[in-house]
Parts: sequence; structure tokens; C-alpha cells
Amino acid sequence: MSDSLFIEIGTAQQQKYGEDCYGDTIYSKKIPDERRIISILSDGLGSGVKANILSSMTTRMAMKFVESNMELAHSSDIIMDALPICQIRKISYATFSVVDTELDGKTRVFEMDNPPFMMIRNGRPVNVRCRAISSEKWKNRTINISQITNQEEDRLILISDGVSQAGIGNHKYPLGWQRQGCLDFVLEKIRKNPHVSAAELAQNIVGEALNKEVNRRAGDDISCVVLYFRKPRKLLVLSGPPFDESRDREYAELVSDYDGKTAICGGTTANIVERELCLKCVIDKTSIDPNIPMCSIMDGVDLVTEGILTLTDVYRMLKEGIDTDRNNGATRLARLLLDSDRIDFVVGTKINIAHQDPNLPMELEIRRNIIKNIIRILQEKYLKETSVRYI
Repeated sequence: MSDSLFIEIGTAQQQKYGEDCYGDTIYSKKIPDERRIISILSDGLGSGVKANILSSMTTRMAMKFVESNMELAHSSDIIMDALPICQIRKISYATFSVVDTELDGKTRVFEMDNPPFMMIRNGRPVNVRCRAISSEKWKNRTINISQITNQEEDRLILISDGVSQAGIGNHKYPLGWQRQGCLDFVLEKIRKNPHVSAAELAQNIVGEALNKEVNRRAGDDISCVVLYFRKPRKLLVLSGPPFDESRDREYAELVSDYDGKTAICGGTTANIVERELCLKCVIDKTSIDPNIPMCSIMDGVDLVTEGILTLTDVYRMLKEGIDTDRNNGATRLARLLLDSDRIDFVVGTKINIAHQDPNLPMELEIRRNIIKNIIRILQEKYLKETSVRYI
């Protein structure tokens, strides 16, 4: 990725009240070789399982067609042909919004029947011209195509009609919250916090839409995608001592020279940095947890944790979700990873004899394997850019 531009994607959803699954589907994919990111929001007809099938099929097909640069009108015909026919309304139907952006800022947006996307630049809404393409086969289907050259701090926001129609029919919002109401809310959020993350803004939008509903019971699936174009947030994670002790100084100086946040995982690693850089390291008594060793505080370092137990728990939370009720080293590190865009791991290769003890639980994998698992899930699930270096 370019040093000057990073695309953060934040999503949030709330299913219709009484349903067990989402009728809307959100799907994002990074294509590193082409320096592209594609994000899709589809709203299936109705709600529940049937709508989920329709929207899931639509997102998967749309991703395939957009990724291969297939002509959009033809692609939409194929999608409409493939979707099951609703026996009540006699139509096969799912809406979609697609953002196809390259990392130099060139972006295309394709929309069919979702509320029009919102673009915010310099804290103000931007009206983007679009051209309409009609399908010869499906006369009532029109795709709107917009092209944008994005700038740093731009935001693109996709919503399903569960957002714009939130609260519809009640005395305060007889016509629903509407797109303009959502846009006004977004502008106020950005005014108060110009660097609000994509994830937080998406959650705020869905939460506010839910507030418009009677008793906060969603009358439809509520979904939001936010793309935030900005400078990347960088994080350096050091874990494990170098294989050769003569490289301890070089290893420690990675922390002092790094242009971004830093985290140290492991007591031996922290001791090396403390010694080589003449820093003071003290126990952080606010991080007490019966299952995870306490953190430490070191000048110039954003987070200092224990090693293998903490990393193992971080991997679990990246798979299952962060434990919001805890404030231990694993939770702090997981949050730091998710709040970063480019994460550089430096892994020491000296074997820690303690972790070869056969009496220790089997899940305590060697540090390198745990970090490989963390890197994989950061790339695949969270679309983070990562690197790893062994020393």
C-alpha cells in the first residue's frame, strides 16, 4: 500500500427484530496484486433466512464479476437470472452497492436500488455525478455508476434501507429517518471527532438508526459500511529474544527508530529493550487478571505484555471477538492490533526452554506458530497489511 493512503473498512449490522440471521450481507475483499479493495453491501428481499440466501448469492456473484472487470449490465442480468423467484411477489430480487477502489484513490461505485452512497470530504457532503445503465432484460433494474478520485480523509458510506427507513410509521419519523437524517448525523459525528474510525462511525450509524425504532426493535435489517481514506496507522510488535545475543542492541533500537506505535510481548524481550535503551519498566497494577499475566509500563513503548499466554489469548479473541469486560494485556493488544492498519512483527528465534516443558498445556504453541496464526487472521478477516521478520 501507499504510505500516503490507507483504506479502513468499518461495518455494523443489526438483524430485523425476531429474526435469527441477517437479511443483508456485507462482503469485502483485498486484491493485493492489483492494489484493489472491493466492498459490497446487498439487501435481500424480505428478511431472515430467505433474504440472507438472496443477499449472500448476490454479494458472491457481484464480487466475482467486479473482480474480473466484467461489464456491469451483463453481470446484473446474470445475478437477476440466478436469484430464486419470490412466490408472493413473483420477482427475483436483491439490491446491492459495490465500492471498487484502487490504492491510488481511483474509486468506482456501482449501485442498484440501495439508498445512494454518501461521500464526506473536508467535513462536508459531496454530490457525485453518476450515470445510469439500464438492463434490456430486466426493464425495472437500473445501475448507477459513479467515479471518484479520493483524497486523504475522505469517507464513503453505504447503507441499506433499514437505515434510511428506521422508525418509519411512528409519530416522530412518519417517513423514516431518511438518508438526509443519517447524513446530518454523520456530519455531526465527524465535526465532533474529525478522525473517528470507520468501525466506530459504522457502529454509531446503526446504533442511531436502532434508536429511531419503537423500543429499539428493528423493523428491517440495518446495515452500514464505511470506507475511510487516510494515512496508515502503524504498529511494531516485538516478541522473543534474538537468536544471537550480539544483536540485542540492534533489536532494541527497532523500538526507538519505529515511526508508529510499539508493543513488546514477552518478559525477556522487555528486559532486552529496557537494558539496551536504558529505559525503566514497572508493573502496571491496573491490568490484574487471574488468567493473563499483568502488563508493564515502559517509557516510549505503547504496550508491554507477557508473551506466549497473552499471544494465545489474542488469537482466540481475533477469532471470537474481544472480551470487552476485561482490561488485561491480551485485550489491550487485540485492540491495538485492530486499531492499526500496517502491523510489523519482529520475532526472536531463540528457543525459550520453558515452552518446551511437556507438562505445559498442548495449546501453548511455539511463539512463531502463534504469530503466524495471528498474522493470517489479521490478513484474511480484518484486511490488515502485515509483515514478519525473524531475527
